[in-house]
Amino acid sequence: MAAPRSFLWSRRVFLTLLTVFVLLPVYVMVSSSLKPLEDVSGKFEWIPSGLTVRPYFDIWETVPLADYFMNSLIVAGAATVCSVTIAVFAAYAVSRYSFRGKRLFTVTVLSTQMFPGILFLLPLFLIYVKIGNATGIALFGSRGGLILTYLTFSLPFSIWMLIGYFDSVPRDLDEAAKVDGCGPIGALFRVIVPAAIPGIVAVAVYAFMTAWGEVLFASVMTNDTTRTLAVGLQGYSTQNDVYWNQVMAASLVVSLPVVAGFLLLQRYLVTGLTAGAVK
Repeated sequence: MAAPRSFLWSRRVFLTLLTVFVLLPVYVMVSSSLKPLEDVSGKFEWIPSGLTVRPYFDIWETVPLADYFMNSLIVAGAATVCSVTIAVFAAYAVSRYSFRGKRLFTVTVLSTQMFPGILFLLPLFLIYVKIGNATGIALFGSRGGLILTYLTFSLPFSIWMLIGYFDSVPRDLDEAAKVDGCGPIGALFRVIVPAAIPGIVAVAVYAFMTAWGEVLFASVMTNDTTRTLAVGLQGYSTQNDVYWNQVMAASLVVSLPVVAGFLLLQRYLVTGLTAGAVK
């Protein structure tokens, strides 16, 4: 049965308005990044009168953006690798084995997502300072401390997501791997992990995006040498002025890795987010 013409036109109008609503901020960012500072500070013009690419060169000189970029890449990449690695082993154990405290473990993992992140800010700060004073290990103000901080948020969600996805993988694959001589670890890496690639990719993208754009903990747990992009963008605001054209240009530049990664992994991401929810 064909849909009525009124429904088709209503859908087109709605999707068009939704597209304009989504792309309008992007257009404002792009147009503002191509204007001189005096044009951006004045009345906004939808069609710029003068265009310049100078802000895209100035962003690297006004603040050490390259250093911030490297810090974010190291922190987000390490947090993603650690989160995915630990979550794979933990989710496999929960999905395939029965042990004492299994239900308590899964409930605890899920319950950690109910607390706002700001509640952990002061406790983590005090823990890092006390560890540094007692052992000399500098967690506060270091990349390692920030990586551990991000694991407290991404790891519980990663474990929970992979538990659901591993449950959807037939157990017959485990039995077939054992018949062929594989142990539990061999079955995990030779059979289960290849079958769970979409779910693992979805978890990795979530962990990376969480660490890449986080501001609150990065602004407290870092110093001038370990500052990340999310905090470093504040450097374009001074006591006298705000370099809005450079802010827009830098925001577009730092968004490119996430957007490119999302486009490349979109197929795996959609599959991974949906397959684990269907039994």
